[in-house]
Amino acid sequence: MVPRQSAHMTIMVAAAQKAAKRLVRDFNEVEQLQVSVKGPSDFVSQADLRSEQSIRDDLDRARPGYGFLMEESGTGGSTNWTWRWIVDPLDGTTNFLHGIPNWAISIALEKRLVDGGSEIVAGVVYAPALAELYWAEKGVGAFLNDRRLRVSARREWSSALFATGIPFARTTPRNRLAFARILGGLMPEIAGIRRFGAASLDLAWVAAGRFDGFWEFGLNKWDLAAGALMVREAGGYVTDPAGQEQVESNIVAANPYLHPRLLERVAAAAEMTRATSGDPHVTTAPH
Repeated sequence: MVPRQSAHMTIMVAAAQKAAKRLVRDFNEVEQLQVSVKGPSDFVSQADLRSEQSIRDDLDRARPGYGFLMEESGTGGSTNWTWRWIVDPLDGTTNFLHGIPNWAISIALEKRLVDGGSEIVAGVVYAPALAELYWAEKGVGAFLNDRRLRVSARREWSSALFATGIPFARTTPRNRLAFARILGGLMPEIAGIRRFGAASLDLAWVAAGRFDGFWEFGLNKWDLAAGALMVREAGGYVTDPAGQEQVESNIVAANPYLHPRLLERVAAAAEMTRATSGDPHVTTAPH
């Protein structure tokens, strides 16, 4: 039985579904979109901007006084927020612009705690071209449309299927080396590695048991906030490469059986790269 969604979740789903209607039209006429270049292989289209504005307007109308952290416009709303929306209006822009249907809207809700920290309490990842609406609330569970999600139960390392984000144009040689070390170590041992180009969906697919795990460096909070909650609510583990649960950029997510070993591999490669390069930061380019 699917639990009743909270008022916050109802607002988030409605905002995502409304923005998606225009995104689907744009996707079907993608050759007519105006596209700007934010950096090497990093694009923003009219579709991203219109989606973000639509979502912001709807969320702000429903809950005035909440803060915002959005991919294209940055921080906004109340600076003294107790609640903050975290929004990626179009995760997988490169896929979108190439006519590949693997893209999504990601919306998360962050709550500030009395100790000064914060936690993600709700998340939506909506892939309209795939007709898949993922949603999760802290303590309630994770769902795909009306079906409860559980991470995979796979224990065999040799049968594992992992997802990641492959570095491209703007990634430094040092950071490409970190990725290559992880990839080179994993490839001979597991069933396969996939790169689909939208981190929010990669995490949702871990929650759904399609992937057994996922890792990536250099993500932004809007890339991973909603998806990380889904993995946890589906019974999986999510940490940074140091094993800390507070994840801001670098992430390792997997089912409980495979997470320790995947974490060990990612952490070792990242540490080796830092030690040999002297660079404390290991990052890859955004989606």
